[in-house]
Amino acid sequence: MEKRILLVEDDNDINLLIEEQLKQDHYSVAAARDGEEALALFQKEKFDLILLDLMLPKVSGMELLKHIRETSKVPVLIISAKGSDLDKAMGLGFGADDYISKPFSMIELTARVQAAIRRATLYSETESKPAAPSVITFKDLILDLHSFSVKVKEKSMPLTAKEFHILKLFLTHQSRVFTKEQIYQLIWEEDYYGNENVINVHIRRLREKIEEDPSAPQYIRTIWGIGYRMGD
Repeated sequence: MEKRILLVEDDNDINLLIEEQLKQDHYSVAAARDGEEALALFQKEKFDLILLDLMLPKVSGMELLKHIRETSKVPVLIISAKGSDLDKAMGLGFGADDYISKPFSMIELTARVQAAIRRATLYSETESKPAAPSVITFKDLILDLHSFSVKVKEKSMPLTAKEFHILKLFLTHQSRVFTKEQIYQLIWEEDYYGNENVINVHIRRLREKIEEDPSAPQYIRTIWGIGYRMGD
């Protein structure tokens, strides 16, 4: 069955170019040219991935992303203008999975779309398979691999798929220090091209959720000049 993609891009030429490429790659595409149209499509149909430009008329890309994350874990790939690091960081903070900067090649776009859909499919399959409960604990933190849930001091913490898998990585290797490059390659399953901002944003958001004081973390520790690890 063809994977269904929602393409949200207000530039008509770019929209048509991406849509043509995705169809050549055997994806089914619904194209929207403003946030209002995109929101209507999202509420009406089920999609396997959303390609989202941030600079949109009527409803902004950031507002649209907030609406999406209220009800769905569908992977969202931000299409952003080159150099707008703040927008990228905000998008990741609101729950986007990754971003691609304009101008980009169709080869890069195709690779990122394939990777995002592959990861989402693997996560979905993992969640749907019946398995014995598997719980990992550290101090007051409990991660349940079976229910895909996290609790801190008995309080449930809603995490995105990326945040959950980053935390799982640390918890299952509690004495190991991971570099940003290793985290990116293991979680995103792609080559690392200095995508430091992606890691920084996800670690910050994860700490804000699980740490009592994110500025003095007790779970995810920074090892200066190297990376991160779990524990004391």
